[in-house]
Amino acid sequence: MRLLSVNTGVPRSINAKSGQTGIFKTPVSGPVRIGTLGLSGDHILDTENHGGIDQAVYVFTQPDYDHWSQLLGQVLAPGTFGENLLVSDLESASLKIGERLHVGSVVLEVTSARIPCVTLATRMNDPQFVKTFREVRRPGFYARVISEGDVQVGQPVTLEGQRPLDGPSVLDTFEYFYTKVFSRSEIEHLLSAPVHHQMRDQLQMELTRR
Repeated sequence: MRLLSVNTGVPRSINAKSGQTGIFKTPVSGPVRIGTLGLSGDHILDTENHGGIDQAVYVFTQPDYDHWSQLLGQVLAPGTFGENLLVSDLESASLKIGERLHVGSVVLEVTSARIPCVTLATRMNDPQFVKTFREVRRPGFYARVISEGDVQVGQPVTLEGQRPLDGPSVLDTFEYFYTKVFSRSEIEHLLSAPVHHQMRDQLQMELTRR
């Protein structure tokens, strides 16, 4: 696997409730520092729903982009979905929560699927895009930063050897957000993995109601 694009965004006006967004990401050619809160030079404005230690980096994959490009009938440029990193030869939905990706000295740990919002729909010029995103089920994933460092386009990307093959997947976290009909054992299965703290809080609250 290779790192195909590194993308950052600056605040831009948008015709949405927030008024401004950092979703418009553009590729960076040189080295970019990744710290515990994300990429140097990147801006996350909706910090209630994006960013933070457990959602520091948003990763999308080329096979997912290829599917979207075919579905939408146009070639989509890197950064279209607001991702920070674009990786080749990997599909996001089947990755397990807790899997780790190595990019140079940087180590990222998968924490959850990306959940679409009205800002993404506005970015895509399609009021129905949130619904489409949910139906397609190729969401990309958020990751926390285990080891900081610099990344640059062209670097190899590897999955850590000890993969949590029996753990919940990115798609499982995506489905839970929408359905909330998981059984107690399914919720406990999600909690067995290092999901991001907001989802963990929701899952634990749900367990107390059972």
